[in-house]
Amino acid sequence: MEVEVAYARPDKQQIVPVVVPPGTTALEAVKLSRIIEIFPEIDPDTIDMGVFGKVVSKPEAQALADGDRVEIYRPLIADPKEVRKQRAAKAKALKDA
Repeated sequence: MEVEVAYARPDKQQIVPVVVPPGTTALEAVKLSRIIEIFPEIDPDTIDMGVFGKVVSKPEAQALADGDRVEIYRPLIADPKEVRKQRAAKAKALKDA
C-alpha cells in the first residue's frame, strides 16, 4: 500500500510517497520514508504526528490505511492561547486609553 509522509518548515516543505506493507504504523512509515535525511532536525521517536490533521497519541501503534498521509508537526514556539490573551489585553488597553 502507498502512504505519504509530510513535513513543513517556513522555508521548505516535503511530501514523500512511500510504499509500505499492510499493518505499517505511522512511526514506521516516517522512518521508512527517509524524510529524516531531508530534515535532520526531526526525531521520529519524540516528535508529534498526525494522520490527515488528527493528532496520533501513539504513532508506534497507529496502523495506517492505503492512501493515508502522516504529518509530522513542528513544536510550537508560543502558546496560541497565551498569544491571544496578550493581544486581547493590548486591544483593551488601547480602547480604554
